[in-house]
Amino acid sequence: MKMNDMVIVSVDDHISEPAGMFDKHLSGDDLASAPKLQTSDNGTNYWEYQGMKMPSVGLNAVVGRPLDEYGMEPTAMEQLRKGNYDVHARIDDMNVNGIAASLNFGSCVGFDGGRFHKAQDKAKALIHMRAYNDWHIDEWCGAYPGRFIPCGLVPTWDIKATVEEIKRIAKKGCMAISINENPTVQGLPSIHNAYWEPLWRAVTDHEIAICLHIGAGNPAPHASMESPIEAWITTMPMSIATGAADWLHLAALERYPTMKIALSEGGIGWIPYFLERADFSHARHKAWTHSGFKNTRPSEVFLRHFMTCFIDDAFGLQNLQFLNEDMVAYECDYPHSDSLWPNVPETLYESLKHLSDLQIDKVTHANGMRFFNFDPFKHHKREQLTVGALRAKAIAAGVDVTPKSSGGAAPLAEGEAPRVITSGDLMRMFSQHAKAA
Repeated sequence: MKMNDMVIVSVDDHISEPAGMFDKHLSGDDLASAPKLQTSDNGTNYWEYQGMKMPSVGLNAVVGRPLDEYGMEPTAMEQLRKGNYDVHARIDDMNVNGIAASLNFGSCVGFDGGRFHKAQDKAKALIHMRAYNDWHIDEWCGAYPGRFIPCGLVPTWDIKATVEEIKRIAKKGCMAISINENPTVQGLPSIHNAYWEPLWRAVTDHEIAICLHIGAGNPAPHASMESPIEAWITTMPMSIATGAADWLHLAALERYPTMKIALSEGGIGWIPYFLERADFSHARHKAWTHSGFKNTRPSEVFLRHFMTCFIDDAFGLQNLQFLNEDMVAYECDYPHSDSLWPNVPETLYESLKHLSDLQIDKVTHANGMRFFNFDPFKHHKREQLTVGALRAKAIAAGVDVTPKSSGGAAPLAEGEAPRVITSGDLMRMFSQHAKAA
């Protein structure tokens, strides 16, 4: 298969939500009390909701910027590439990147809807979360049928309302939800508690996939505040292993053999050893741990239930034989700093060109389509969604991919020498932006 013949479906991208996202879905006090995009005295933007202030901070939306301007910037919507928040511009950016379809997680509300979970007025939070789903499904994804995979949020603080929302969004054609991988950080019972049984039943009955995105529940650890920030960034994808091990031991997987769980933004290269270790640990300790896995091994359960996703993982693709090739999918991560936009096809093709055409089709789009019950070919012919066809549209539309500067890298103080940025620097910068908001 040639590069331009690939069809690429990304199962993990992000939106920097536009200011007016609730305008068509709420009115009166419900609209007045919804999350609002505000501007501080120094021109930076932040979202405000029920007393919480959420600044726009960097590595979240840096696509299209020079690499030396990465970091905590940008902090204002006007600094962002338009594709971050405008669905029409997003389609242009997908075309120029050869991306046929995309699943998008939220930003200001949290990957898992965490801002609604933290809200004091849960009755309002439920109204606003439902409105967010309506905006995401009907307005953002609905603007271009066949180009976006809807992913809803659910009010897990109320399990009855959660089941009702799953039923509601399923009728809209939304076949995925994003929840916190470790609900105990939200003050809820662990996933091993009977509290969650209605959720397991609901997602299985409606064939809905559960997305667990890194960064929402179990934080990526860093050794100290003096650790170079690149040490922290290096291990961020692999930090999902903590949640993966916890979910792997979920007893409900035995009761619901068709339950689907996606490990979003976690990579795949680490998984063969993870599975080897899980099987070894079970074999050595099951006599006293009574951990389940009746007549099977942990690795077999993992390969049956868990979709694993990668951005740039040549090692993982070289070792696809140790994974389930039907449960591996590509993710672009637009507009985060790991995203290879607008050069995804070139990098991806180099990593998988050794695979058969069938395998290439699986990891680039077929697995994601099946897992999320999503078929872009109902709306577009396959030949219209190839890398070559989409890029031809982008060229015809004059999509500009020239890096846009917002003033250059932060200047050094007089006499200051360049130094390694540390984890502590990042935490301090985040705190400063939060105070400014």
